Amino acid sequence: MNTLRPLLSRPARALEGSVAAPGDKSVSHRALMFGALAVGETRIEGLLEGDDVLATAQALRALGAGVERLGEGAWRVSGRGVGGLIEPGDVLDLGNSGTSARLLMGILATHPFTTLLTGDASLRSRPMIRVMEPLERIGATFAPREGGRMPLAITGTAEPVPIEYALPVPSAQVKSAVLLAGLAAPGRTSVIEREPSRDHSERMLRHFGAEVTVEELGDGRRRVSVVGQPELRGAKVSIPGDISSAAFVLVAAAIVPGSRVTVQGVGVNPLRAGVIETLREMGADITLANLREEGGEPVADITCIHAPLKGVDVPPARAPRMIDEYPILAAAAACAEGTTRMRGLKELRVKESDRLAAIARGLAAVGAKVEEGEDWLAVRGAGAPPKGDARIAVNLDHRIAMAFLVLGMASRAGIAVDDASPIETSFPRFASLMNGLGARIEGNAAP
Repeated sequence: MNTLRPLLSRPARALEGSVAAPGDKSVSHRALMFGALAVGETRIEGLLEGDDVLATAQALRALGAGVERLGEGAWRVSGRGVGGLIEPGDVLDLGNSGTSARLLMGILATHPFTTLLTGDASLRSRPMIRVMEPLERIGATFAPREGGRMPLAITGTAEPVPIEYALPVPSAQVKSAVLLAGLAAPGRTSVIEREPSRDHSERMLRHFGAEVTVEELGDGRRRVSVVGQPELRGAKVSIPGDISSAAFVLVAAAIVPGSRVTVQGVGVNPLRAGVIETLREMGADITLANLREEGGEPVADITCIHAPLKGVDVPPARAPRMIDEYPILAAAAACAEGTTRMRGLKELRVKESDRLAAIARGLAAVGAKVEEGEDWLAVRGAGAPPKGDARIAVNLDHRIAMAFLVLGMASRAGIAVDDASPIETSFPRFASLMNGLGARIEGNAAP
């Protein structure tokens, strides 16, 4: 049965208004998981209720945790303590969620039973070797498909070994998986990263009562450690708005003339906010107001006013702080004056799709000038948006879908995507929210 949901984004007039971003997906996953590992009750407000996070909730129920929706964004988790989950009665289907898969692998690595993990076609194509390798050192065993792909079986160990593991490439998900496995190991488990990656796990583990330390080692390297066998305590968690989702709204305002949009309550964690820094370098008129802290995370209201953009060089060292924002940054670059060079993008090859190739293909299809390398992208903007007049195949990638719908708002002839259904994984009601600001997104197969 054909379940594709095509959408067409027509040229928009000025976007105006104030909206709230969906809850941060990374923090939402962790709030559910850490609540399941805590003793007592965890209350969560502002949880992202997209398909990815709901997959985590369902998996945790199957593992014995009490996970209950109380109202919109309001959830209660009754935890079982560190090492206290139970063997599920069926395969855990994690849909499109790589975060669910990789972090749950860390948790399951120290539970002495076998769990089968699978997902949709996109997730089954994504390699899990980088997570499996350190977890095998801790004592888990794996039986994956060829290339370390799902479906896979993981058998946890009853006698986990604490390790010190140097990440070969920056990855918050691999780091988090190791730290989560380390919760059940005696002594101290450490991860050494050569460049800081997002630290939501470290912040939230402290919030639940774990002992987490961060040591600066010089040359940008640092050691992140957790002391094993703590008794995590149920806590209240307020989820900030997702900066990765807010970026689509902010870029829309930046490239559609006459626009002024505010996104309220956005998480501005310094290890996630590289897109704000880059857009400002490009000339975007972005201001932060009402700075505050919620649930251990810095939060602000972000306003963007349309302004001419210029091409910039984005250094590879910034990639860990904005890896999910390159699709929408590339859309902004297509509207800028001059060349925007983005480097250090190899990680995009193993996202929901080969995201680097998808960006390049899509930009070329809508009339932008683009060059692609193994780990870099160069977009040559002409100081005006590309024509559009194209239909983009998103290949189950929500960020590719949203990026080209945003670019369609500024284009001269509109841009269609062949399937908007993946957007539900991270940004429910994206089209209606954007239309409320003045966009013209409608169900249609072609411009």
